[in-house]
Amino acid sequence: MNPPLAAQRGHTPTLIASFLHFDLSFMLWVLPGALGVYIAKSLQLTQAEKGLVVAVPILSGALLRLPMGLLSDQIGAKRVGMGMLAFLFLPLALGWQAGNSLQAWLGIGLLLGTAGASFAVALPLASRWYPPERQGLVMGIAAAGNSGTVIANLLAPRLANQVGWHNVLGLAMLPLALVLVVFVLAAKDAPKIATSREVLPLRLVLRQADLWWFCLLYSITFGGYVGLTSFFPLFLRGQYETSPVTAGYLTALVAFAGSAVRPLGGYLADRFGGTQMLSLLLVAVGTIYAAISFLPPLGALMLLATVGIACLGMGNGAVFQLVPRRFQGEIGIATGVVGAFGGIGGFLLPNLLANVKGISGSYGPGFLVLTACCFGVLFALRGLALLSSGWRLSWGTTLVGTTLKTGAPERVQMAPYML
Repeated sequence: MNPPLAAQRGHTPTLIASFLHFDLSFMLWVLPGALGVYIAKSLQLTQAEKGLVVAVPILSGALLRLPMGLLSDQIGAKRVGMGMLAFLFLPLALGWQAGNSLQAWLGIGLLLGTAGASFAVALPLASRWYPPERQGLVMGIAAAGNSGTVIANLLAPRLANQVGWHNVLGLAMLPLALVLVVFVLAAKDAPKIATSREVLPLRLVLRQADLWWFCLLYSITFGGYVGLTSFFPLFLRGQYETSPVTAGYLTALVAFAGSAVRPLGGYLADRFGGTQMLSLLLVAVGTIYAAISFLPPLGALMLLATVGIACLGMGNGAVFQLVPRRFQGEIGIATGVVGAFGGIGGFLLPNLLANVKGISGSYGPGFLVLTACCFGVLFALRGLALLSSGWRLSWGTTLVGTTLKTGAPERVQMAPYML
């Protein structure tokens, strides 16, 4: 049974509203990283504490993605999205008026991490309006809202120099209010789409082996993007002694490369296949991490980082070309789970680099660990593809069907691999 004609054609106002929701939320989510140099100086943080301040909002945002994805499936993504934006006034107000100790700031960071759960709301809201053959491009456009990293790193350091970093959090409530109004007026939940199969409950979605491979891949691609762009100002300051404003500009440059090419990654995955794209990108990212581990001069570092984060951005688009095609009826749940693991990857990366720096005195070994992670995932992925070609091919089908009537997967084109 085909989806309603309106859903086939899409809904541009909702796509724009989803992009703005994710863009503003992402800006707030990475704001601790953009202000990290100022926070670290104000609170006199150690290396490990610097990584923690940046990473805590990423972790809380990651963990909230699953419940927010479930809620968006149950009560509608628009309602959940409005509630999230309204809630974010609380941590911004607290950070504006308080946050004068590490403990207080970690509490504020936990609340501010709610912004990271926008991923599990904004993307399904847009995705449900479009047919499978347009998912790569549409999800890429909506998720290009991670360009909020660019905005945060361009504006936050300059504003902090002029008005203080606490007041930057207060000023952030102005664009938050504007996006909330636009989202309320423009966003619309898609009509229910009839499918040829029943929607899987959470326990059976979690038994899909494909889901956990998507989680692993996204922890590398998105975790690398958000983790690196959040920690990059502190890395530039500590390794290359750049000024906070210069570090912000350079971080904005690499973040822009990653966000701008995410739709391209989705589009190329539509054309050539998501798994093929991901294999090539993992090789590229792993090689670039290895080159960065030698801590080259700043000019060479920027070239490597820009290309590497662009590859991570395309990888994000490639993963989410696959997810809505594989989990059409459970897109909210799947987006929440996969997005959560992406955020966990983003939490681990800054802590890894900061703690390795504190122990060894150099960031180099940390980047070598990241290299090993990329190639380890690549070899595992290719090995499993060789051992189980049916499972590998299930990612390439337009629709993978299952049924709950017999309590077991039913082959339609290529049955999914279940745990």
